[in-house]
Amino acid sequence: MVKNGEFYMIREMRKRGMSITRIAQEMGRDRKTIRKWLNKKEPESYQRKVTRLGKLDPFKDYVRRRMEEGCLNARVILEEIKAKGYTGGITTLRVFMKPFRPTVISKTTVRFETDPGYQAQVDWGRFTVDWHGKPKRLYAFVMVLSYSRMMYLEFTEDEKLDTLISCHHRAFEYFGGGTEVMLYDNMKTVVKDRDEQGHPVWNERFSRFASHHGFLLTSCRPYRARTKGKVENGIGYVRKNFWPRVRAFTGLDDLNRQAREWLNQVANVRIHGTTHVRPVDRWHEEKLKP
Repeated sequence: MVKNGEFYMIREMRKRGMSITRIAQEMGRDRKTIRKWLNKKEPESYQRKVTRLGKLDPFKDYVRRRMEEGCLNARVILEEIKAKGYTGGITTLRVFMKPFRPTVISKTTVRFETDPGYQAQVDWGRFTVDWHGKPKRLYAFVMVLSYSRMMYLEFTEDEKLDTLISCHHRAFEYFGGGTEVMLYDNMKTVVKDRDEQGHPVWNERFSRFASHHGFLLTSCRPYRARTKGKVENGIGYVRKNFWPRVRAFTGLDDLNRQAREWLNQVANVRIHGTTHVRPVDRWHEEKLKP
């Protein structure tokens, strides 16, 4: 017999357009059982027992709406519905959200650990926003200290060299210094080209900037940007955890104010999934160059 919870889950999945075969796979039931219960209006036990509303039930419409808006992060949604009165836990929420999540197959990233103060990784993320009624591209500058995973985030309107250098200055100020080595992908503002042996030809002005601040330039090998895994993960974390929190902003200054609050109150004080230590705590061990 299908339990009441399974019955409603089956109907929710069908309501979202999932096929009977897919529902059967997700629920671990055969297709005949799924088809049978989709044809029923109520579970068999309904007449014998009054079903109490679950803690999440009053919030399911809100959860569905947030997922349709693109927020798939259970922790972000948990914070929002708790503010609205939800008293349950995250497991119940994740179980409800699971059937509606897109299936993502990710490639394995080889992880390299570095000494304190040795390396930082830099990259740009791209976000599209509604800017006074028109779509506009914004760019997220992300720098991650490889040892501590301490992160700096800043949104800009372009990826030009002047902007890149200015973002570096503010990142160094935020961290209290810089590392010995900086790792980049093949962004044109840093790597102009590659010679016949595949060695990077650095942008001359940016190379002078690096020399002035005392750090060495390194870049990912072509088609191997996944070696820059820490900052790639950082951009993914921004996209999944910060961006869904941004409901409205009055301009770039307001957006960056929200980003700074998120860095200080969420990103850099959470228990990191790889190090199992808060980035801000390992940051105190970083030996940064002033």
